[in-house]
Amino acid sequence: GTSAVRGAADALAAAGGARLATSMEMASGGTRVTIRGEGRYDFRDRIGTLTVTLPKDPAGASEHRPITELLSPSLLYMKNRGAGVPADKWVRIEAASLDDGNLVTGGATDPLAAAELLRTATKVSYEGEEDLAGTEVRHYEGVADLSTAGRQAAPYARGALKAAVHGFASRTVPFDAYLDDAGRLRKVRQRFRYVNKGGAVTVYSTTLLYDFGTPVPVRLPPRGDIYSGRVEG
Repeated sequence: GTSAVRGAADALAAAGGARLATSMEMASGGTRVTIRGEGRYDFRDRIGTLTVTLPKDPAGASEHRPITELLSPSLLYMKNRGAGVPADKWVRIEAASLDDGNLVTGGATDPLAAAELLRTATKVSYEGEEDLAGTEVRHYEGVADLSTAGRQAAPYARGALKAAVHGFASRTVPFDAYLDDAGRLRKVRQRFRYVNKGGAVTVYSTTLLYDFGTPVPVRLPPRGDIYSGRVEG
């Protein structure tokens, strides 16, 4: 089980592209908040696209437009993110410059980073077989380690994961991983704890992967479409 979980990133790279659905749950002001996303990711080319929907306000109205994200191991592009950014401009962020390595900042965990983190899996236990949307999967529980991931992850992911070591209240990341017969990660749920205004916040990040082999057409924004001003919020 340990070797299967640690090899999940390699199995995904061999599979190429996939569709994904994400959710990120956290407690805010005594209320549990869930951010959801849908998109595609190419694990061979290490690039993807995601539309993130922020939660509604207490009255049930949408406070924010959906955020469009373009993902890569080193860069995150975001549209409709931050006050003062023109609607036709993108915000570009280096993942290694974020305290969390873009594991929670974007409202979703980069699916490649989530898989690379599993290379450090320890205390892995087999929880049995389950049916996941019509696919038989093997369920494993275990713990990953952020500090070890910064050294053991593939070179393209090390910068972001090294940055994440300093952004969380705990370097250990408990997880549930669900693998299919080909060793591909079909679902992963990871628990992060980060420091916010002096207190520790727990974030549960879940990623579902399906429709392997799907094409992932992604065009990175040209330099003229990148916002160079100050981003508020």
